[in-house]
Amino acid sequence: MAVPALAVRRKSCQGSVRKRSRAPAQPGACSNDSEEDMFGDYDSFYGNDSLVAQVDAIEHKYLQDKNMDIKAAGDIRLRNLHSGIHQNKEDNISTSENIVDLKAHKEGGFRMKESNLVDSSQELSESLLDVLPSSQLLYFEKMGELSSSSRKSAGTESRDKCISSSLDKINGPSSFCPEADHRNKTTDFSSDSKCDLLKTGSLKSHLKSAMSGNAKAQTLQISKTKQLKEAVLSEEICVARKTIESSSVDIGPFYGLPSKVKDLLRQFRGIETLYEWQHDCLMLESLQQRKNLIYSLPTSGGKTLVAEIIILQELLCRQKDVLMILPYVAIVQEKVRGLSSFGIELGFLVEEYAGSKGRFPPIKRRTKKSLYIATIEKGHALVNSLIETERIDDLGLVVVDELHMLGEGSRGATLEITLAKILYTSKDTQIIGMSATLNNVGDLQKFLQAEYYSNNFRPVELKEYVKIQDTIYAVDSKTENGFTFTRRLNFKYSSNLEKADPDHIIALVTEVIPKYSCLIFCPTKKNCENVASMVCKYLKKEFRAHQEKEKQDLIKNLKNIGNGSVCPVLKQTIPFGIAYHHSGLTNDERKSIEEAYSAGVLCLLACTATLAAGVNLPARRVILRAPYVASDFLKKNQYKQMIGRAGRAGIDSAGESILIVQEKDKHLVQKLVNSPLENCYSNLLLELTKGMQSLLLSLVGLKIAVTLEEVNEFMHGTLVGVQQHLLSKEKSLSEITKNGLENLIEKGLLKGRISEKDHNSKCMLTVTPLGKATYKGSIDLAYCNLLYRELKKGLEGLILESNLHLLYLATPYDMTFNCSPDWMIYLRQFNQLSAAEQKVADIVGVPESFITKKASGQAIRKAVDSAVVNRLYLTFVLYTLLKETNIWSVSEKFNMSRGYVQNLLNSAASFASCVLHFCEELEEFWVYKALLTELTKQLTYCVRTELIPLMEVAGVLEARAKQLYNAGYKTLAHLANANPETLVKMIEHLSRRQAKQIVSSAKMLLSEKAEALQEEVEELLKVPTDIPGTC
Repeated sequence: MAVPALAVRRKSCQGSVRKRSRAPAQPGACSNDSEEDMFGDYDSFYGNDSLVAQVDAIEHKYLQDKNMDIKAAGDIRLRNLHSGIHQNKEDNISTSENIVDLKAHKEGGFRMKESNLVDSSQELSESLLDVLPSSQLLYFEKMGELSSSSRKSAGTESRDKCISSSLDKINGPSSFCPEADHRNKTTDFSSDSKCDLLKTGSLKSHLKSAMSGNAKAQTLQISKTKQLKEAVLSEEICVARKTIESSSVDIGPFYGLPSKVKDLLRQFRGIETLYEWQHDCLMLESLQQRKNLIYSLPTSGGKTLVAEIIILQELLCRQKDVLMILPYVAIVQEKVRGLSSFGIELGFLVEEYAGSKGRFPPIKRRTKKSLYIATIEKGHALVNSLIETERIDDLGLVVVDELHMLGEGSRGATLEITLAKILYTSKDTQIIGMSATLNNVGDLQKFLQAEYYSNNFRPVELKEYVKIQDTIYAVDSKTENGFTFTRRLNFKYSSNLEKADPDHIIALVTEVIPKYSCLIFCPTKKNCENVASMVCKYLKKEFRAHQEKEKQDLIKNLKNIGNGSVCPVLKQTIPFGIAYHHSGLTNDERKSIEEAYSAGVLCLLACTATLAAGVNLPARRVILRAPYVASDFLKKNQYKQMIGRAGRAGIDSAGESILIVQEKDKHLVQKLVNSPLENCYSNLLLELTKGMQSLLLSLVGLKIAVTLEEVNEFMHGTLVGVQQHLLSKEKSLSEITKNGLENLIEKGLLKGRISEKDHNSKCMLTVTPLGKATYKGSIDLAYCNLLYRELKKGLEGLILESNLHLLYLATPYDMTFNCSPDWMIYLRQFNQLSAAEQKVADIVGVPESFITKKASGQAIRKAVDSAVVNRLYLTFVLYTLLKETNIWSVSEKFNMSRGYVQNLLNSAASFASCVLHFCEELEEFWVYKALLTELTKQLTYCVRTELIPLMEVAGVLEARAKQLYNAGYKTLAHLANANPETLVKMIEHLSRRQAKQIVSSAKMLLSEKAEALQEEVEELLKVPTDIPGTC
């Protein structure tokens, strides 16, 4: 599909050049490599005697009047010449006139009146429209609009210069930029084409001389193909420069982007053409006018590609930074890997903001623009830092994936706060939101001040079914009960198999595997493992033969990841091409299983609902084991996300989803499949400390709103402001806001006074140092005072014999509620500590006697805070993990799942980063800054020190880092300069695509670090403007 640039229609011109039959080439004539006269199809102006006669007559007629004002003479001469040309349409001489006019104007010979200049320029631009590319046409139209709106001589001269340069470009293809030096051109008009009325030389002779020079000019012996390629490249670069100056967005033929972008999409993604809806969406008038946009399509419809093209337009055309907000760390890392290769090729930076990664505020780059890819929490912190440093206008675009997450708990509240701040503080930042599951779009449109686009397109047809007993029904909203009978299962079950598999899962999966892939969504993690084990027990042995070597390699890889340990369930199921996928896996294990499934080594995954919202792993058939997520009945949004994984574009002709239903749930399922999607409601009021109070604190701290009146004005622009009639029936939004501010003043986070008497006053509110540290550290307001007290207490006697005490301060509060200590393990771990380390337990409030009594089952008389006890137990887990750097051994030692230990480690790294930012704002905690910086790094990577530089690269986890290090790739520079083909040969289980992504990510990271150092050098060398004694 030929994809247009931003369309500009070419006007038909009456004076367009007509073709005639070309005369045979004269012997000895200079020709190009294709031996044809490039201008042979056009009429020769030199041989047009009628033109020359008219010009001569005009000249003699008006030169007779000696006392005529020179300026007026030039004006009349041009007008009559213009008129004569229009009368001679058959000879089509408008182009000749333009050349004479332009050259005369360039040398200052003619001083034309404004009206004639405009007419002449219009005639010229019309004749040019037939030969110039659309990108240049758009540029000329913009220049024309500027000229007509402001008829100043300076503007007119600028436009004429631009048009003159464009004519030069047509005559001399070697120079495409108006600013280029024309001194080396083969044909020089400067001496042959002067039209000065003060000279007595005949205009006829000048005109003849100019045309003769054109006709006799030597043609360079250059290949046409090479010439055209160079011309296209030069033109795109030139138009790009002009575009930046004129705020246009067209710098190339691929939706305003250089054609190289289309080549890169083909090279990196295998995308040849865009879907029709993608083209329509990109050409929306609202996007061209930079309005905010929400668009919604089914899962797998290609939403992300549209967002990525819009992102590239912002980075390359408008030269602005971009923020992309994604829901999960794994998706952020996947996107960083995927877009780093584009950044390397197109000259922009890709920066990861997830977990403990990210710099606040981001470095202000000298030349390159940045694409920040962030989780919801890190995106909020990034926006706060840009507002504080008055750089929010540098952010040209914000893209939000899974916009429906606005309605999901504290993370939804944080997302709403982020978007509301951007809308309020920057009128130039465009917001694009996308989702597959949106219902009350009107509220979201009003909140984001956005246009809406939706389409039901899916690249692969989705067929929805439900299974009740042994019968398959198609979902059909047209029928009375919503289901239509399709078929019965014909799989023969023995009595033993019927007992083991009452839901006929084996019958459903064997219809598609191993030839095609299948996903089974299960309500719980344990159910995933049970289903995977059960299915492989009853599969025929022939299933083991399918890609047997690759499966053994996968088991070997998992063994390396676990330092010799492999999950017994996976060891049993993988030979059959089956595995489970849930949060109980480590990051390395999960990544290996996802890669094996994508490569076709695994054909069946038993997974939890988190996979539906995570990385893209489509399947031919999706089976929902039950209409439940844990013990909660399935929501329509969750159902749509799960079944959306069915059907792989380019592989399957159709996708199928089958929901297994028990008779007791039949009516609920009928209601589910035919009901609309759930509405998206604000969570600001429900999530008090992470929502409303957090917002109010940062509004005052960032000086976005510092009076009650300003805060109320801001609140009306939030989603809760749009939905206040639904969400706050008992109290008005202004009352809730007032109460929230008073609560923050009571907590000592804000200063000021709000009373009933001055309810509408403009009393200024200010943030306290503790309040500033809280919002800058992204600390939950429920814990900020507790954290401050514990850090203050630590100053009195921080035990630094080991990092145990520091680890306790960095252990996240919110994970203590789900912790149930094993008291025997607790006592054993405590007894292994040194005397100084045991003292830490006593300092934080967990005496040895308490642990001993708990382990022995004795009664406890003196109460001890259970949150502190649980927190110290989690600290022991982290302490052991940092010493052993082996999740497997630690999970066995503490009788915890590997996934839980992994999640604890990730949460601790993120919280340590937050505590570090908290301490940076409070002078009294200066001692913690260096200590927490190092601890955050240890928690982020939790590996041997020598592997850390490799693990900084997006997507390189511990197992891969060990492989690379052992193969001799020991530094970031080694990876950035590696040959992907060599990597594939040297590193086991590494695909070519993965190798290329690793190299691109390493190059990107190296480029970021180099840019940061360069910024530092320039800042150091900058000459101060306020040196004493200087002017």
